[in-house]
Order: sequence, then C-alpha cells, then structure tokens
Amino acid sequence: MKPFSCIIFDIDGTLSQTNELIFATFNHVAEKYLGRTYTPPEIIAMFGPPEEIAVERLVGKEKFDEAIADFYDYYEKHYPRLADKYQGIDAVLEYLKECGVRLAVFTGKGARTTRITLEKLGISAYFDLVVTGTDVVAHKPSAEGIRKVLTAFGTPKEEALMVGDAVADVKAAREAGIRVAAVLWDSYGKDKILGMDVDYRFHSVEEFSRWIMKTIPKKPALQKDGGQVRPTDGGQVRV
Repeated sequence: MKPFSCIIFDIDGTLSQTNELIFATFNHVAEKYLGRTYTPPEIIAMFGPPEEIAVERLVGKEKFDEAIADFYDYYEKHYPRLADKYQGIDAVLEYLKECGVRLAVFTGKGARTTRITLEKLGISAYFDLVVTGTDVVAHKPSAEGIRKVLTAFGTPKEEALMVGDAVADVKAAREAGIRVAAVLWDSYGKDKILGMDVDYRFHSVEEFSRWIMKTIPKKPALQKDGGQVRPTDGGQVRV
C-alpha cells in the first residue's frame, strides 16, 4: 500500500468532545421555539445536513433567522463548559504536520459552528483545507466533501485516509474509494460501526497515535556540512 500523503478528519466525536454541547444547543432552541426537547437519538437522527437546515426544519422559515442566531449564540457561549478536544489530539496533528502530511477537515457541521469549534480547540492552523456541510450540495454520507479535498490537494485515492466516528464517515470514504479509520473513543454509532467493513479501528486516541507514528515515520531533518547533506542529530535544520 502507498503511504498516506493526506488525512481527512471529521470533527465531532473525532477531534472534539462536542456531543453534549450539540444536544444541549438543539434542545435550547427546541424548548424556546417548540416548547419541547429531544432525546439524543432523536437529535442524532437530524444529523447529515448542517445545523442551518436542521433548525429550519424544526422551527420553520418564519422563525429561522431568530432561531439560528440563538443556536450560534448558545453554542459559542457554552463551548468552554460543555466541550473540549480529546487529550492527545494536538500531538497527533502536530506529528502529522511535521511529517509533511496534508491535513483536511470534512464535517457535516455548518461553516459557522465549524469555525467556532476549530478556533475554540486551538487547532485551526493544522488544517490546509476545511470542507463543511455548507460547502457541499450532497451531505454525508455522500463523498462530495472527500472528493473536494482530493481534487484540491491533487491527492491520489490510494494515498488518502478518512478518520471519523460515524457510519456516515465510513460510507463517504467507501464511496470515494479511499481507506477509512473508524475511531470509537466517543462514537454514538459505535455498535453499527463495529459491524461495518473498515480498514482500521481505534478505541482510544493513544492507540490511534501509536499507529500513526508507526505507520508514518518522521522524516529526518537535513543539514549541510562541508557540501555534504546529512541528517541532523537534533532533528532541526542547520546550515
């Protein structure tokens, strides 16, 4: 198999522990505008299109502008209390960047909540491209977002990997013809994914990190010495 030159990450349940925040935000809007709340499975069933579409379906077009403003406001204000990145994710992303791997995000989230999430997590700078649910016509499990990444980077299918926690991530990767790593450390679709045909499964960030470092070895930095180019001892470039 060819080595990976591009890795595409989902966000919720993969990079960030945001499920509780998403459930709370949807129910904040539902209670205010509909006088009811939804169970986590009922909210999960709304996933696929970005929040803008889901909220409009809930409250209708007339209340949409006010409701989506409330959604964004609650999501951003309560992020520090209800969400965080998974421990060890920073180290994985940093390592991949040092290895020269192109990194992208493909998420079903809308553009605004994606921006809020990546900024709050402090990981925006790691990604060369972000494709959100706002940026595609066909939402997950369609592979449109993956194809956008491959085209933008000029990456062959055999050099790309999708990393996600949901059934939709697996289906999108399969449609795109790329390998997929199912991460199960906080997956709401864990039972279904365990029964799917995936290339790799990981139950913790630590397990995933060990595999990444074994699969994608860091390239030694080079230094010039008397006209000869050789690896440095400290891993830094010296001239």
